[in-house]
Amino acid sequence: MLAGEEGSAVVEFTFLALLLMVPVVYFVVTIGQIQGGSFAVVGAADQAAKVYVMQDDHQSATAAAEKAALIALADHGHTASHATITIVCDREDCLSAGTAVTATVDLRVPLPLLPFSDTLRLDAAHLSGTATQIVGRFR
Repeated sequence: MLAGEEGSAVVEFTFLALLLMVPVVYFVVTIGQIQGGSFAVVGAADQAAKVYVMQDDHQSATAAAEKAALIALADHGHTASHATITIVCDREDCLSAGTAVTATVDLRVPLPLLPFSDTLRLDAAHLSGTATQIVGRFR
């Protein structure tokens, strides 16, 4: 063993482990946020469509569907400012029996752990979920 070489392996290992592990952990956290967002948009779209077809008039149906979707997104930790909810019907009268009501939820998933990601619009992913429900004859 040469003199002056003692302890350098520990320093090198610590430096390289830190250099390699931080990006890997950040990648895993980002993928977790995207996966959670994908579950959120599917659940939010499904709940919005189900709630919409159960209402009596178009205005209350739209308000209830948006509220249900935002609650489903909040359950997964996503805010309303990152989401867009769209309701589309295949007929003129959205609440007539047999009408197919389609709810679409679009979600912007920002990069995690960045305090300025909203300002610069640094997004990890843009996700979309769609669900369709048929308005029943007997409500």
